[in-house]
Amino acid sequence: MIQAMIFAAGLGTRLRPITDNKPKALVEVGGISLLEHAVRHLSSYKIQSLVINVHHFAQQVVQKARELEKKYSVDIQVSDETDQLLETGGGLKKAHEYFLGSSAIILYNVDILSNLNLQQLIDYYHQQKPLALLSVRSRKTNRYFLFNENMELCGWKNMQNNEIRIQCSKMQKLKPFAFSGIQIVSPELFNLLQSWQGAFSITEVYIHLCAFYRILGMYDKDSFWIDVGTMEKLDEARKQISKLL
Repeated sequence: MIQAMIFAAGLGTRLRPITDNKPKALVEVGGISLLEHAVRHLSSYKIQSLVINVHHFAQQVVQKARELEKKYSVDIQVSDETDQLLETGGGLKKAHEYFLGSSAIILYNVDILSNLNLQQLIDYYHQQKPLALLSVRSRKTNRYFLFNENMELCGWKNMQNNEIRIQCSKMQKLKPFAFSGIQIVSPELFNLLQSWQGAFSITEVYIHLCAFYRILGMYDKDSFWIDVGTMEKLDEARKQISKLL
């Protein structure tokens, strides 16, 4: 069974003042909350078992999740991070108990709007059987994943301070790609997270593990995609939403 986790616990500080009284997950684009956009996208590919983590205005997210369960005929479990915001890696680790019967887990950032073909992602994951498969794009960003010619993750580059971390030995010419906020991971990853504690980013995990495990990128250039992380991007998304609906 393929399940999914929507990362919906973020503070949404870059979307203030909208997020002064509501969580980022409930910010609306086209009259539909970001959370509902994600649930609708996943359910359209028959992903019916979902986990949502909550922290900022947690009860508002839980209430919306219960509405979406009925609307889209999905099952939504809530991973409560109200005591401590755990970031993507820590959030996934905390939610481990909800994925005990899963064959693969789609991880989905709530502030992403996309019509990415999830079936292609799933099929390629089953074909390649990596530890993780990341949807990536060619776009301008502050941080890039670095892949070799086989699209195997080898490192990471921070464009703001030119920090480069290379871990993989399978290096040819490295190509930079930006992560799209949608990925699929193997349940095997949970065993490898045991040494990580508290709040941590899944990116840090990948940069460490790519020296020992296959972490792949799948290049996407055809789907509609926008990151709704800032007020400027939110305004842009509201102008372009007709392309997604």
